[in-house]
Order: sequence, then C-alpha cells, then structure tokens
Amino acid sequence: MNVLVTGANGFIGKNLVATLKSYQQYNILEIDKGGTPSELDQAVLQADFIFHLAGVNRPLNESEFFEGNEELTKRITNVLMAHEKNTPILFTSSIKAGDKTAYGKSKLSAEVALQRYAERNLAKVYIYRLPNVFGKWAQPHYNSAVATFCYQIARDEPIWIKDPNLLLNLVYIDDVLHQFLEILHEDCRKKSGLLTVTPVYSLTLGELANILTGFKTSRQTKEVIQTDNLLVKKLYSTYLSYLPENELSYPLIMHKDTRGSFTEFIKTSNRGQFSINCCKPGVTKGNHWHQTKIEKFLVVSGYGCVRLRSIFSHEILEYEVNGEDLKVIDIPAGYTHHIENTGETDLIVIIWCNESYDETHPDTYPLEV
Repeated sequence: MNVLVTGANGFIGKNLVATLKSYQQYNILEIDKGGTPSELDQAVLQADFIFHLAGVNRPLNESEFFEGNEELTKRITNVLMAHEKNTPILFTSSIKAGDKTAYGKSKLSAEVALQRYAERNLAKVYIYRLPNVFGKWAQPHYNSAVATFCYQIARDEPIWIKDPNLLLNLVYIDDVLHQFLEILHEDCRKKSGLLTVTPVYSLTLGELANILTGFKTSRQTKEVIQTDNLLVKKLYSTYLSYLPENELSYPLIMHKDTRGSFTEFIKTSNRGQFSINCCKPGVTKGNHWHQTKIEKFLVVSGYGCVRLRSIFSHEILEYEVNGEDLKVIDIPAGYTHHIENTGETDLIVIIWCNESYDETHPDTYPLEV
C-alpha cells in the first residue's frame, strides 16, 4: 500500500512517518518543502491513501498562507480529479478554519477544495480541525506553547507569560496518530467529513507553566509524576524529549558508611518510595520495626538472609534471598527485621516503602531481631 505523507518533516509528519515505518508494511511516499511540484504530482498519483499534513502557519507574509494551505491542497485535488481517481485523503485543518484571519480563511478554502473533490470523484475525505497539538519533536518557538516552555524550562531559560489565565485546549500527538491510523486501517468503514480528536485537555497557561516547572524540580525532590493523571503523564513524556542530550542523567545522594550505602531513588505523594540498599559482605542492616510503615525487599544482586520477628514473639522467620532467584519479601508493620549479606560480594536490595521518608516522623524503632 502506497501511503503519501505531505509535510513529512513537520511535527505531526515526523511522528506519523516514524509510526508507519515501524509497521513495516507500507510504502511511504514523503513530500516536504524541498519537493518539486512534479514530485508531488507523481506521489499523489501513486498513493493509495494521502495524509495531507503540509501547511503554513507562520509565514513572513499573508500570501504564503494561501500558497501553502489553499493552493497546495487544490493542486493535489486537481491532479486526482484530472485522472479520475478517488484516493482517500486525511487533512489536518485547524479549529481556526473560517475565522477572519488569513490563516483561518486559507484553511477553510483548503477544506472547500477537498469537499469539492470528494463530491465530484465520490472520494472519502477526512478533515480534522485540530486544536493545539503537543508531544515530542514539536519545534520550540513555532509549533506550540508546550514545546516552547518545555525547551526553555529544561535549559533554565526564563519563560514569558502574557496572560496566565489564558485557556489552552490541547490534544496529544499519540492520540492524534491513533485516530489517524484508525482511519487508514478501517477506511472503508469510516464516515468522512469533519472530525475531531479526543481526548481534548483544557488548562490555563499558568497551570501549564507550573506543571512543567515541577518536572524540572522533581530531580531534586525525587518526586515522580502521578501517571493516573493522563495529561500530566503525557506532558512529562513531552518534557523529557526536550532535555539537552548532555543532561539526561542526574546524580543521587548516596548515604555511605563502612556497612555500604543507602540511596533514595524515587518518591511519590501517593505511591510510597523506592530506595537502593547496598550491604558489604558480612554486614547486617536493620534491626528495627515500624508502627505503620511497611516495606518490600527485593535482592537483585548477591546473597543474603532476611530475618523477621513479631515484636510479641521469640520466633524468628528466615528467608534466603539472592539475585539469581528473584523474590519479594514483605515486611509487615510490627515486625522487627534485618537483612544480612551472607555472600562474598555486595548485596544490592531494592526497597519499596508505602510512604516517603519523613524526618519529623520516621516511624522507626530499634529492636534486635
């Protein structure tokens, strides 16, 4: 199947082409600004499906709106009509289509050209009036405020907000692609016409800035996002894509002594804390209990023994653990416990606790197992 993508090097185009290539079942015809009119004509005639994503939204002069939006679309439809083809077309329009701006007028004119082609050639045309789209590979200072803010905040550059109460309506690039590809895969069953992408997320410019700034500071606080908030989850994936390549890593504070080390890795407001405990050979760590706090121990390297005892009992429970036979040991509240390195190499333990450590209320009471 020959799939033509105009605007293949643009924000949406890059994401779409990369996804199509991952399927390894399409012959993808890519057209972008560098392509000649004859190359476009040839690709249009070869295509079994057309994603018409090319367009102009920030030209040097207004005439370019009509050249890049209306005239380009008319060229595609005129070629198809001249050869009596009814190739389905998916077109990315805008929620501004039809407003009084040159951009809105040019997008509406492109829609009209597509609808005329659909009626004349009995072709299916899918017109998506998109709000602000965000996600990886958007160009800062061009595609969206999200891209610009992500880029600037990741580089400690100041951001400028004229009106923090300005409401934004956003759709995520993967949600856009999901619905686009649904059209491609099920074209014969889809009704053509004006379509919308869901879900649409609404927030103010000030709220957006606060969320993205929180991502920046999370490296110091070790806090991670709440993945059950889909907007925050998608914004965080977007933000990380704008990190400078030489700043993808960040250090953690290792609390070291002769016994080994203890390092907090991730903290959450509602999912507890993850830490890494390193025990030297022959070392025993712990010998304490908790009133409410619970833990899970997972040894990923080395050999050890976890011992527990109810504070009301003399019976000691023992669990042999090693990094070659992964198993989780639950540490209930009210059980004093320790872990001993019984091997000849460092014992590495991943620990999950149901709450982040609070210095003012550590809930930790010394008691030998």
